[in-house]
Amino acid sequence: MSGERILFLTGRFAGEPLRRVVHELAAKTGFQGEVSVAGISVAALMHVEWLAGKLEINGEYDRVILPGWCQGEVEQLVSQFGMPFERGPKDLSDLPEWFGLAARPKVDLTAYDISILAEINHAPRMSDHDIVALATHFRDSGADLIDLGCIPGERWQRAGEVTRKLRDLGLRVSIDSFDRIEVEAAVAAGAELVLSCNQSNLEWASQLDAELVVIPETPFSVENLAETIDQLETAGAGFRIDPILEPIGFGFADSLARYCEARRRWPDLEMMMGTGNLTELSEVDSSGVNFVLAGLCQELGIRSVLTTEVINWARSSVREFDLARRQMFHAVNSRVLPKHIDSSLVTLRDPSMKELGEETLNDLAVQLKDPNYRIFAERGELHVMNRDGYWRGTDPFELFRRVRADAEKPLSESHSYYLGYEIHKASTALRLGKNYVQDEALRWGHLGSDDQEEGHSIIESE
Repeated sequence: MSGERILFLTGRFAGEPLRRVVHELAAKTGFQGEVSVAGISVAALMHVEWLAGKLEINGEYDRVILPGWCQGEVEQLVSQFGMPFERGPKDLSDLPEWFGLAARPKVDLTAYDISILAEINHAPRMSDHDIVALATHFRDSGADLIDLGCIPGERWQRAGEVTRKLRDLGLRVSIDSFDRIEVEAAVAAGAELVLSCNQSNLEWASQLDAELVVIPETPFSVENLAETIDQLETAGAGFRIDPILEPIGFGFADSLARYCEARRRWPDLEMMMGTGNLTELSEVDSSGVNFVLAGLCQELGIRSVLTTEVINWARSSVREFDLARRQMFHAVNSRVLPKHIDSSLVTLRDPSMKELGEETLNDLAVQLKDPNYRIFAERGELHVMNRDGYWRGTDPFELFRRVRADAEKPLSESHSYYLGYEIHKASTALRLGKNYVQDEALRWGHLGSDDQEEGHSIIESE
């Protein structure tokens, strides 16, 4: 990019703001940037056919950047002027990111130090095919170990066989059971961690060739962890401790205090937290819950979590915690707030909102000369406009009815479908606090692709 000559085209309203942005970009990247203001007020009105007849370019440029809203076949301009043309972003404030210069430096989120155990609940009642499919999903979502959750009182004769099947696929495995036969079979087949151990199974569990998760006899005090810890240390067994996170309303606050007390009392012991009692038993989207729990674990040095994806609102918990643990590792170790690091866990709303404003929309509506509909969603209203009118309102159905009724000629089935689809999408964005950009997908954080295009285009009236 350094040394390139780049020409930026825009309308009169955006001329000065674009010059400021280009000046700053040129200073940072080393390209030679110039701005050409076309004889049109609003850049969103540009069309390749219009530019082909009006545009004059004096000099040679390595690239010519068109406004993102410019319609038509760009190849026509390439052929006419003999130099590369391309569309830039639809909002000039996105130019820095478009040129690879985000407003804030991109944070390296490859590092983390909390491992994720993803539990397959009621594994004995599932087919091997379903177990493998779920285990693969968990691994792809970021899980480090696959936990086979057994059923108390129902001995699973195939615990070892299924463990071996997962190990043969390259997966690390833990077994969640107090049944000696199940546990010993799984460990013999390659399970490396056993959930859980207390005084009830300490005698035989301490002899296993696997690490143990130590839990209290009752979840009301860390005192009863001490005896089990002492005996396991004497036996030379590997273990980590889990004081047990309780659900809200059933000792949640006290259980947080137990984790703090356990860390104070045993500063060097490995610890684990089972997050399911909060994510599964609290009727709220799990991403924020996982975010906060990851922060707690990072501050307390809890280096492993056990999570589940049983109930629907927690169906992406493994992926959420994977994203959260990376952000928290950076935030805590860099001593910065967990803000403006990564927006992947902002799914319901967008991190920030962009608006054209009342004056720009009014000016755009006055100058439109073609039948194509432009759709916007901002300041609590939906806005639809073309050469025949400017319609605005809050009710998408009523707005759609008015637009169709005022159309110069009846809309085709495909045009009606497109218009209805885009108005509905704009309404969704307005309700949730998302940015709406016509013909582009709404952004859903880690649940969608940030650069995914909808694949639609502005359909011209027949």
